[in-house]
Amino acid sequence: MFYKLPLLALILSLSLPADENIIEWSPSRKLTWADFKGSPDPSSSNAALTNSTIKAEFGYNEKGLTHSIKCMFNKRLSWGRIRNEYILNHEQGHFDITEAHARLLHKNLTEYKFNSKTVGDDINKIYGGTMKDHVAMQRQYDLLTNHSLDTAEQKKWDDKIDTMLKQLEKFSDYKTVMK
Repeated sequence: MFYKLPLLALILSLSLPADENIIEWSPSRKLTWADFKGSPDPSSSNAALTNSTIKAEFGYNEKGLTHSIKCMFNKRLSWGRIRNEYILNHEQGHFDITEAHARLLHKNLTEYKFNSKTVGDDINKIYGGTMKDHVAMQRQYDLLTNHSLDTAEQKKWDDKIDTMLKQLEKFSDYKTVMK
């Protein structure tokens, strides 16, 4: 069933400004220190913190599934205490890991065999499993690189993240998908 919006409501919704504190991931747009607008957490020993997230919306009926995914960086919640290119690269790695998992979520949803009787539970399992893997990889990244202090391990992770993004490139078109 379609709902009609009054023309005025439609025009207003199209003219609302985007949140200036959110950056959507793009291969041509790398993070800069100017993007880190938050205040450092005084209780943290970290040099910097990247707040990135995956926003997913799902819709379905008896005929199929739609989904929309966004990989976002929050400027207000991200901060840098030590600001150099090496640390910035590590923080970009966190954002790139989030992008890789947005693509992985799209892949998992695209490969899902629609079942109208179990779709709600199925989507929750797919989303939950992908987010669990995302959080685990973010933790492993910091642990194994020692928050970027292990330069040799950081280089390995840079390569690993680049490879993962390339392997999932065909799933980078995840904005809105109808099955």
